[in-house]
Amino acid sequence: MSIGRVGLALACSALMLTACGKKAETETSSTTTTTTASNATDTAAAAPASAPAAAKVAADNVDTVAGVKFAAFTGDAKKGEADFITCKTCHAIEAGVNKIGPSLHAVVGRAAGSIAGYSYSAANKNSGITWSEEKLFQYLENPQRVVPGTKMSFAGWPTDPQKRADVIAYLKANS
Repeated sequence: MSIGRVGLALACSALMLTACGKKAETETSSTTTTTTASNATDTAAAAPASAPAAAKVAADNVDTVAGVKFAAFTGDAKKGEADFITCKTCHAIEAGVNKIGPSLHAVVGRAAGSIAGYSYSAANKNSGITWSEEKLFQYLENPQRVVPGTKMSFAGWPTDPQKRADVIAYLKANS
């Protein structure tokens, strides 16, 4: 059984209206169906395309969501090497080796978005961040919170501040 274009438009309209919390009325005439479909399209066009972007964290702000401070942890580079396995899919630690993400060689002290030859997101390039240990610690908790719009899809280690400190120690030891 084939729905047809008008039936498909009606079904899509009903789903769109239902998703918006409005009741969809069953239409029987093709004129009314077209009008309903047009109205649903107009409603969808008027609605925002996505949720508003998260507020950007200031470049010099190193506060974490959990309230923990980098200074409270002593990083272990050996443990950080094991934890860096999560990062290796996208990042290399060797200088000049960009993968899906930029090289993390000498990242501590480097300005965000500054590796030549890597295509950064505008959000990262324009963040004003210099990657201090404290800023990396905050970023690795929740990258999208610190740089909304970053291309990095990694969700972070929000519940493991020691792991963040260990990875930072590994990055420093291998730069």
